[in-house]
Amino acid sequence: MSGGQVSDVKGYAPVMDEPGPQPRVLLADKGYDADFILADLDARDVVAVIPARRNRKVQPVIDGHIYALRNLVERCFSRLKHSRRLATRYDKTADSFLGFVLVASIRLWVRHFVHTT
Repeated sequence: MSGGQVSDVKGYAPVMDEPGPQPRVLLADKGYDADFILADLDARDVVAVIPARRNRKVQPVIDGHIYALRNLVERCFSRLKHSRRLATRYDKTADSFLGFVLVASIRLWVRHFVHTT
């Protein structure tokens, strides 16, 4: 967890160092177009699906079909932010904020299994 004004790039290393299965593809926005991230992904044999910033001299070609899947993640964040408590960050501590993120995520997940008519 980081502050709202902190760049997403600072969260890259902690997430990639977490235990668990190694990813094969990293799907991210232009904010992750940094040389050290691309070099790290190449060393890990991870395919980077990250559009280049406009100031890059060489614009790599990315798979548009895979990049379109990023929309699913963005829609999930949008649904989580329907909980006003998350959108406005009412919680004072990171632990209580993360706890409510989990509660809101469970509420979204349960909706897939419970159908009301």
